[in-house]
Amino acid sequence: MLNWVVFRSTGGLRVAIFETFTKRQRRLERAGKQDVYRYDVLPQPFRIQVVNVWNRAIGGYSINSYSTLPSNSWWDVLHDTVAQEHGVFFLGEDPYACKSLRCINYFLRAETSGALDILELSFLTVDRGIRDMSQYDRVTSNIRMDPDEAIVEINARLLEHGIGYQYLGGKVVKLDSQFAHAQIVVPALALLNAEGFDGPADEFIKAFDHYRHGRAKEAVADALKSFESTMKAICAVRRWQHPANATARPLIEILIKSGLIPPGMESHFTALRAALESGLPTLSNSTSRHGQGPTPKEVPPHLVGYALHLAASNIIFLVEAHKALK
Repeated sequence: MLNWVVFRSTGGLRVAIFETFTKRQRRLERAGKQDVYRYDVLPQPFRIQVVNVWNRAIGGYSINSYSTLPSNSWWDVLHDTVAQEHGVFFLGEDPYACKSLRCINYFLRAETSGALDILELSFLTVDRGIRDMSQYDRVTSNIRMDPDEAIVEINARLLEHGIGYQYLGGKVVKLDSQFAHAQIVVPALALLNAEGFDGPADEFIKAFDHYRHGRAKEAVADALKSFESTMKAICAVRRWQHPANATARPLIEILIKSGLIPPGMESHFTALRAALESGLPTLSNSTSRHGQGPTPKEVPPHLVGYALHLAASNIIFLVEAHKALK
């Protein structure tokens, strides 16, 4: 059986991307690293994959003045808009190249910010322009990819390369806000790097790895496992007894009774426990720990992001409280 990774849009559209041996090895190597997304580098293989999608989703470009392709106008808009906004006469290094080739050459060589500019506009063009083309014009332009398929593939490629952006609602946006990533995700990983927290650290990184490869349910499940394992690790260090199969609720009760939180904060922590019981554990129970019934259940990306950040923020809270407790 071929090893395909299937990505789904919120509308249910599926795009399958083949996971090569090299990709699989890199994924396994990345699983042990401490950061999860990067924002300042667009690897060359990713840029080439984008260009391949452009060629299929925007179409060709004809330099024959007697028989131009309908897709010419979209390449012209893409090139001229980016050049105007960047304050240059033309993109790329060859003013005599056709505009599609100028866009491609620019994207392949541009700094990250410039590459993201043309990436965003190119998929806005696909999303709002190519989508309205007639079937005849699409065939004439050699367009071989549906706009929705193109958008799903680009978002999948961004995740595959660990790049913290997605195309959503006409804009390229950060998958995590800079604040959330810097103040929640990275500190949680750093805290879990301490001795005794190897299990939750591994599960936390796996959760992001699952999300990166489109495995939403597995990501949610591992986010909860990491949160629960953090509490078990604290109990192990402090020799607080708990059932081996204890889940979030009884573990939280043990930490309260054992004085992990100062008495003056008990009401606050009780409210936190209520939020956790109605949030991350319930989310996991409803999507990945029990049978899904006759119809497959899709977990929207924003819900997965919520689970990951909720787990991270509470891991920080618990480990910091553990470190502060004498």
